[in-house]
Formats: sequence, C-alpha cells, structure tokens
Amino acid sequence: MGAQPPRTQITDVSGVRVGHYTDFEGATGCTVVLLPDGSRASCAVIGAAPDSRQTELLRPENTVDEVHAIVLTGGSAWGLGCADGVMAWLAARGIGFKLRDTIVPIVPTAVLFDLGIGDAKAFPKPDDARAACDFASTTFEEGSVGAGTGATVAKWAGPEYRVKGGIGSASKRRGDLVVGALVACNAVGDVVDEHNEPLAVASCPPDTPWLTLDRSSTVLAIVATNSQLTKGQCAHIARMGGAGIAQAVRPAHAFGDGDIVFCTSTGAVESDPLNVGALAADVVAEALRRGIRAATGLHGVSAVSA
Repeated sequence: MGAQPPRTQITDVSGVRVGHYTDFEGATGCTVVLLPDGSRASCAVIGAAPDSRQTELLRPENTVDEVHAIVLTGGSAWGLGCADGVMAWLAARGIGFKLRDTIVPIVPTAVLFDLGIGDAKAFPKPDDARAACDFASTTFEEGSVGAGTGATVAKWAGPEYRVKGGIGSASKRRGDLVVGALVACNAVGDVVDEHNEPLAVASCPPDTPWLTLDRSSTVLAIVATNSQLTKGQCAHIARMGGAGIAQAVRPAHAFGDGDIVFCTSTGAVESDPLNVGALAADVVAEALRRGIRAATGLHGVSAVSA
C-alpha cells in the first residue's frame, strides 16, 4: 500500500473549517465545509448522473457571487435536505446573502449514493448537518466518516466485489499560494495509486464483464484556495481538478457516476490561476487516495487498510 504522504488538509487554506456527521449503523453521513466571508465558488458537473442543490447559482454568468458553505452528503437525493440545517446554523449567526429584511445563506450541496450498505432508509437530516457545523474545525477525521461513511468503490463487476471507499483531504503550497482538496470517493471504478498500481480494485475473476450500476456511484470533490479568482476561473479550475479523479479512478466519469467538483476561492493572495489549476488535479488525486487508505471496513465491506 505504501507510506502515506505527510498529513495535509483542505483547512490549510486559512478560514476553511470542516465538520462531519457520521451514522455507522445506517452507513451514511454528511460533511460540511464552512467558508470565510467573501468566498466565491463555481463547480464542474462531470458525471452523467449528478444530483445537487444550488449549483446553478455557481454558473459564472449568474449573479450570486458569495458562498458561505458547501455540503457533501450521502443518502442520495434524500440527503439534499440536510443543507437546510446548515442554512439555519449560518443564518442564526448572521451569515448569508443579505436580501431586504432576511438572510439567505448560499450552501451548494452534492450527494452520493450510499444506500447499498447499512440501512437503505437512512440519510442525513437537517439536525445532523447542523451538528456537523457545531463540530467544524481545522482538523478532522478522514476515511469512513462524514460523506464517506457508506462510500464504496470498485463496483464495476458487481457489489460482491466492492471495496470500502471514504473521504480524504490534501493540500499543496507554492509560496503564499495554498490549494487544498476534500474528496468523497464512491466510484464504480477501481482506484490506483501514485504509480498506477492497484490500490482498491474488484477482486473478481479475470475477464469478468462490466456491469452497469446506474446512478449508484459518484466522486464528489471540493478544491479550495486562498488565491483571488473570479467565478469563471473557479469554474475552469474545478474542471482541471476533475483530472485528478481520472488520475486515480479507472474508469472515471462513467455513465452512472454523479461526479461534481467544486472550486472555492477565499481571495487572500494574488496568484496566476494557472498555478492553482496545476495544483488542483494533484491535490484531488491525493485526497481521493488518502480517503481510500484511511477507510475502515463496514457492514461486511472490507477496506484496503484491513
């Protein structure tokens, strides 16, 4: 499996905090990323079967230019409602888009399908996401927690061959520039390491045919940077970050995958956007692999750490 690189996380970007809600019995959870004031964001919807909330606001041509949190959640479409708890938590603290006499927090949310293990009726709810906000910190667990709790990978040959997925994080620095990533990996494909060697792969007989697992697999990623970026630049860097998924997952972005990559900018330093994009794919790939390596077995699905 090889040695892990030194521990780095998305919270190396100043002002970013991460909190998890984890339900081991139900095999689901959510992860909330709280952002500093003035953060902007966009996203790239790469998979063919995505499910999300408020991502249309992130399109560069649309007018909302401030984002307050991003949520990654399990529970398939049922899990999207957990973002209501994050909105309530932020509004109670006066954080959000000021509109007349009210506050509307902007909380883009994306889901993965984790109903195949644990309790198929379990999904994160608003109170669960609110609790994740309460626990948000600059240090957090990785592996089978939060949005990665019920994640599995290497399902292309059938669920009996799957391996435990998870959530991981990484960051890189170039002078004052910091680029971090948080990735919840629930891919249908196998995961390979930094040398293109098997890391988490289906242990099936040779020549096993591919099975189409419609809408049951997803990789969700958040790229965060302290660089000053426009929404349009965030959108393009999100696409560049998606290349990190393709570095680690074989095959990536399949027809049943709901892959979404967010990119958020806190605007603290000046840097050529190309520098950000050049690091984005690397930190996404590293974060994805870290989540797989940190995962633990759950509900009969074994992990590579076992």
